Amino acid sequence: MREASNRSNRRVVYETLRRKVLTLELPPGASLSENELAASLGVSRTPVRESLILLGEEGLVRVFPKVGSFVSRVDAERVADAQFLREAVELAAFDDIPETLDPELVAELRANLEHQREARLDLEKFFELDEAFHHGLLRLSGHGRAWSTVVAAKGHLDRARRLGLHETNGMGRFVDEHHSILDAVVAGDTSSARDSLRAHLRAVFDDIEKTRQRSPELFATDDGSVPVRRSIAVWE
Repeated sequence: MREASNRSNRRVVYETLRRKVLTLELPPGASLSENELAASLGVSRTPVRESLILLGEEGLVRVFPKVGSFVSRVDAERVADAQFLREAVELAAFDDIPETLDPELVAELRANLEHQREARLDLEKFFELDEAFHHGLLRLSGHGRAWSTVVAAKGHLDRARRLGLHETNGMGRFVDEHHSILDAVVAGDTSSARDSLRAHLRAVFDDIEKTRQRSPELFATDDGSVPVRRSIAVWE
């Protein structure tokens, strides 16, 4: 029982830290103290250390010997890889959308879009609705279970998308694009739906570039730089 409890504890700590990284609560470049994280989560250092190792394997955390652990900066190449996978899955799904759509699922997607238009919608709620919308498109094609694979692979992309939303406040634009995609699907025009979805998904690259120009310190570079230790470890 104790071993099962420890595994459950590790999983909760890992998922909590991963969420904090993806939602930018722990922003790119942030220093990570095992002691402070353990205290804030009410756990020992062991599950925190193990979680940081797992996040390091995902490229979301970097560990520098004798310096410390840090949230990784946004890596444009990893973002592009995640975008490639996501686009491949979501576009391919349109090939399997049936002629007769599930009316309840279409109604669910319409309701989702109405919620996306609500005034004063915060970024995280919009992100949640956005994820549900794209998952719903996969469900229309009968490939809803593939969404978990997409989610697992797009951590770097999700950070970039959130940075882009903070930078551009582009929620209204994305809602309009969602409407266009769903309208095309319902009309049976999968060719237009595919073109609209491709453009919609690739918009993240323009948003990333705008964010990079404004806040270059959030992005990985090829210069091999490492943090330096002062009273605390910081990036130069």
